[in-house]
Amino acid sequence: MAEKIISTKDNLQVLHEDNHIIVINKRVGDIVQGDKTGDKPLSEVVKEYIKEKYNKPGEVFLGVIHRLDRPTTGIIVFAKTSKALTRLNESFKNRETQKTYWAVIKNNPPKNNDTLIHYLKRNPKNNTSKAHTKEVPESKKASLEYTIIKKLDNYLGLEIQLHTGRHHQIRAQLSAIGCPIKGDLKYGFDRSNPDGGIHLHARQLILNHPVTKEVLKIIAPTPKEVIWNAIS
Repeated sequence: MAEKIISTKDNLQVLHEDNHIIVINKRVGDIVQGDKTGDKPLSEVVKEYIKEKYNKPGEVFLGVIHRLDRPTTGIIVFAKTSKALTRLNESFKNRETQKTYWAVIKNNPPKNNDTLIHYLKRNPKNNTSKAHTKEVPESKKASLEYTIIKKLDNYLGLEIQLHTGRHHQIRAQLSAIGCPIKGDLKYGFDRSNPDGGIHLHARQLILNHPVTKEVLKIIAPTPKEVIWNAIS
């Protein structure tokens, strides 16, 4: 089993920081917000980092705006002020941000690039979402666009633009076309990755800064690992 490095205040991968926001490159296994596991979430780690870096007394304010699944990696934005939190919540809700993901899959998709539209129904019992080709009760429409960016001997690298933000959307939609993500046992890949992660990475985010209104384009380096190194 590969040794898994969890983010701490001393090894945090900070991609961007200013007075209002901080952007982190999340590692495999980091949870963004506290859950039933009781493991320390990334939000608490970032608070510790800010408290130490700026020698802040008392409680550090940090707002969680969005999440990534625990086994995935890549860009996570936190708000350092309440003003930034309110504005970023609106911005993400109204889909004014552009999110680009990279994924590694094992089977050739039907086309080199395509738009996938499914109706996802969430199953809270096993924490999965099933992609249906037609609308079913309690389902939500999910849309994404993929392009093959690299072909390796056994795997393919995809670049994905999300049009909607559904639970496990990329994982479920790629699985539905017979292209599960490397390491993703939950969605049909045949074996796990040594670090327990999956090859899905939030690669790029374009957003308007909540206070300065400047357009920020943030890119997160992929994990240092053989397959990712071959893709990037």
